[in-house]
Amino acid sequence: MSNPQQGQGQYQQAYQGGNAPVAAPQHAPVPAGTGYNMKRRNPAAAWLGLPIITFGIYGLVWFYKVHAELYNYDRRTGDAATSALLSMLLGGITLGIWPLIMYVKLGGRIAQAQRAAGLQPSCSGGVAFLLGLIGFGVLYYQLQLNKVIERYGDTPAGQQVSLAA
Repeated sequence: MSNPQQGQGQYQQAYQGGNAPVAAPQHAPVPAGTGYNMKRRNPAAAWLGLPIITFGIYGLVWFYKVHAELYNYDRRTGDAATSALLSMLLGGITLGIWPLIMYVKLGGRIAQAQRAAGLQPSCSGGVAFLLGLIGFGVLYYQLQLNKVIERYGDTPAGQQVSLAA
């Protein structure tokens, strides 16, 4: 008998005649992967309270942390935390286009996180852009992020969770 095909060798080797019944391998449903749960933030504090208290510095911290947590949650999104922060710090060089692109792309990253959590994606970068024009973009994004976090119940931030898609 020649080399058995992978997955069938354990069944055919027991029967030297080669007429062995070959059972189909049993596979359990495989999750799409794992990631680390994000921190639940109070949307009003992230939107208005902390940026006022810190004279706007918390807005930069929030933008960086959200990108970093999204990457740790689902590595398929790519690591954009440093690029996001640099876009805010050096965005004047590009007349504000780079930060605007990063801000709108955050909506897509949050929608991908919602899909990975098994939720229907409801986050839109376009809606966030329009809300951002009147000052409500961070509030919208944080509410959308909290939907992903609430999907895992009382799982603490930084604990490993399974991804659905």
